[in-house]
Amino acid sequence: MTTLPTKQEILDWISENPALTAKRDIAKAFGIKGAARIDLKRLLKELESEGQLEKRKKTYRDPDRLPPVTVLQAKAPDANGDLFAQPLEWHGEGVEPTVLLVTRPGDPALGEGDRILARLQVVHEADHNYEARLIRRIGASPRKVVGLFRKTAEGGRILPIDKGSDKEWMVAPDATGGAKDGELVEAEQAGPKGRMGLPKARITLRLGDPSEPKAVSLIAIHQHGIPDDFPQEVLDEADAMKPAGLSGREDLRDLPLVTIDPSDARDHDDAVYAVADDDPKNAGGFLIWVAIADVAYYVRPGSELDREAKKRGNSSYFPDRVVPMLPDRLSGDLCSLHEGVPRACIAVRMKIDAEGNKLGQTFVRGLMRSPASLTYQEVQAAIDGEPNEKTGPLLDEVLKPLYAAYAALKSARERRQPLDLDLPERKVMLSEEGKVTSVAFTDRLDAHKLIEEMMVLANVAAAETLNAKDMPLLFRVHEEPSQDKLESLRDTAESAGLTLAKGQVLKTRHLNQLLHQAAGKDEAELINMATLRSMTQAYYSPKNFGHFGLALQNYAHFTSPIRRYSDLIVHRALIAAHKWGDDGLTAQEIERLEQTAQHISDTERRSMMAERDTNDRYLAAYLSDRLGAEFTGRLSGIAKFGIFVKLDETGADGLVPISTLGNEYFHFDRDAGTLMGADSGRIIALGMRAKVKLVEAAPVTGGIAFELLELDDDAYESRAGGRFGRGGARRGRSGPSPRRKLAKAKARDKKVKRKVTRQRR
Repeated sequence: MTTLPTKQEILDWISENPALTAKRDIAKAFGIKGAARIDLKRLLKELESEGQLEKRKKTYRDPDRLPPVTVLQAKAPDANGDLFAQPLEWHGEGVEPTVLLVTRPGDPALGEGDRILARLQVVHEADHNYEARLIRRIGASPRKVVGLFRKTAEGGRILPIDKGSDKEWMVAPDATGGAKDGELVEAEQAGPKGRMGLPKARITLRLGDPSEPKAVSLIAIHQHGIPDDFPQEVLDEADAMKPAGLSGREDLRDLPLVTIDPSDARDHDDAVYAVADDDPKNAGGFLIWVAIADVAYYVRPGSELDREAKKRGNSSYFPDRVVPMLPDRLSGDLCSLHEGVPRACIAVRMKIDAEGNKLGQTFVRGLMRSPASLTYQEVQAAIDGEPNEKTGPLLDEVLKPLYAAYAALKSARERRQPLDLDLPERKVMLSEEGKVTSVAFTDRLDAHKLIEEMMVLANVAAAETLNAKDMPLLFRVHEEPSQDKLESLRDTAESAGLTLAKGQVLKTRHLNQLLHQAAGKDEAELINMATLRSMTQAYYSPKNFGHFGLALQNYAHFTSPIRRYSDLIVHRALIAAHKWGDDGLTAQEIERLEQTAQHISDTERRSMMAERDTNDRYLAAYLSDRLGAEFTGRLSGIAKFGIFVKLDETGADGLVPISTLGNEYFHFDRDAGTLMGADSGRIIALGMRAKVKLVEAAPVTGGIAFELLELDDDAYESRAGGRFGRGGARRGRSGPSPRRKLAKAKARDKKVKRKVTRQRR
């Protein structure tokens, strides 16, 4: 007769063998066969009814232990940067176990709320009970939506504010969160979407009246998930900080390092000084100092401040506010290089020759005191002969040497030939109430270019120094354009009667030759826009693939640690490489550089999209009382569903739907960036001049719609009839018929689809 195990022996076996918990496994372990299996089943039932075991399908497990493979939900990184997860299948009565996610090279970056299937291993560490290895990611945190709440008898509905989104969300009566009709709200998905009907949402935050001018940037902040409130523990940590002293630093307080920033700058994180080199071997050369706020002294690895700064990745800038990476105690005070007060800095002293070539650099950790915080406009005015009481005393000893050094750097830039795009920037100007008063072009002064060149030089110096010391860092990478995009740019150039060199390794000087050919011509804006569109997006990486746009092999962001986490990483790398203290880059940070690079590249793109959406909404609000007005502009984008026109006056982009272009079929050539009439052969291309009538401007979504009146000075006779006046838009030249050209374009599309392109990442 088979001897049955005791209940405790069964529990011990399950505890020691969490992967072998089926009834068959237990029977095999204890040698139970035949009719004794019925007695084993009875014992397992008793343990289940007593709450000591839980049946999961055909297996049993200790409810106070997690299964070997389970579903977890990732939490935010802790103060040390470790990623923990919450088990979603915990049913025990004790304290929920702590699970540490152990990532491996090649694992996808995980964010707070991501759900994963993971394999667990029991450990006995002070701060966690299990270690988890990723099997696969199976989902993310509930989808969020920002929109207008409309109250109904069944609760309400949310109308999303995303441009082009017509999908509504249904809100149950008990999920409205007290929202009022017409309020702007943030909500999250409430349960899975059924096969029929609208998706369900639960309101999590009321954002107020959407018609309030200052709600515009708030919409983008919440829509893109940008954290805009600092946790109290982060604020407490910042408030406890004290100014750095001279200990362990080089005294730079006698150097007249001045800050030069926009007039509305919220912080000052860089200062500059230049002096003629007195070395007879370097006649005509200069010594250039660039001092950067020592943020690393205050934001230590693993601190609450560090965790929050990394989470944000960067500051986000809107016309009416800034969402900073660091609390104001640091960004606006201790880390800001205000005039007349001692401030901790990391400075680089660079030696250049008369031609602007960098001969060497030396980094120091210092304490500086700026004699003046200046604006671009007043510095330029002083150089142009109109100094004020602030710039006058600095003109001869500080400002003129800076401009002389800039002249040398400018000659080096001309030889290097970085990409020289000419795309004027517009700035949205707001009243104190937050309403748009004007949209103005921003001036590009030599003072702007001076600071840019000195910052580029300092960034190169940081990358080269860390490379020489074999210190890991984050590079700013900008890869060369793909061959497909270059072919598209070449087609655009040829259509404008210009040429882009072929059959050689592309350099930025080749693109500059094209831009210079177009300068002063009607096609100039078209060529600049098309060149910009051909570029790849810059990103951060611990691997150095160079910076194509700047024509530099070694480039890292060093000059803005107040607003970019990438720069803080570079500062820590410099501290570790020079052995300046215990606040340098740690081994744990080095292991996570790949994940950090991916994360801050993503947050940078998130901020760019939020800033762009905010400008779109402000421009739509600015134009909303001018419906029916006529404007001139250029075609800035072409898509399958229509054409985008950028207005000359404001730079606002609006859509002309393809359904209003006529009753012939238009073939969309993605690579050439054109629409071609299937019957007429008429070609609509980027950069063409247009006259449009404003038919819609929606401030809440930022959507703008136009009716086309003229294209390249040809009158468009009617929306319904859909034909041009004097011979139509740009006609195909003599040669193949429209249908043959259409077939040729389709054949090129198929050829492009067959190409296999190499990707570095």
